Amino acid sequence: MSARCQVLGTVPSFGHSVSHSHVRTKRRFDPNIQKKRYWVPSLGRNVTLRVSAKGIKTIDRKGIDVVVAQILARGEKV
Repeated sequence: MSARCQVLGTVPSFGHSVSHSHVRTKRRFDPNIQKKRYWVPSLGRNVTLRVSAKGIKTIDRKGIDVVVAQILARGEKV
C-alpha cells in the first residue's frame, strides 16, 4: 500500500540524510499514516480510512460526514 492520506492526499517527500562527515544519501519522509475506523451517520455504516495524523485533526474539525462527502466527490471509494 502506498503512504498516502485519503483525506488530505499527503504523499512522501524526499530529501537527504546528512552524516557527521556531511556525506548526503537519499531518504524518504513518510507521512504519519494511521488506519482509523469511523462511524458515518449519512452512510449508516463504519468506514476504515488511511489517514495521516493531520488528517485526523481535519476530521475532528470539519466532521466525518463532510470529509467523506469530499472523498466521494473526488471519485474515491470509501
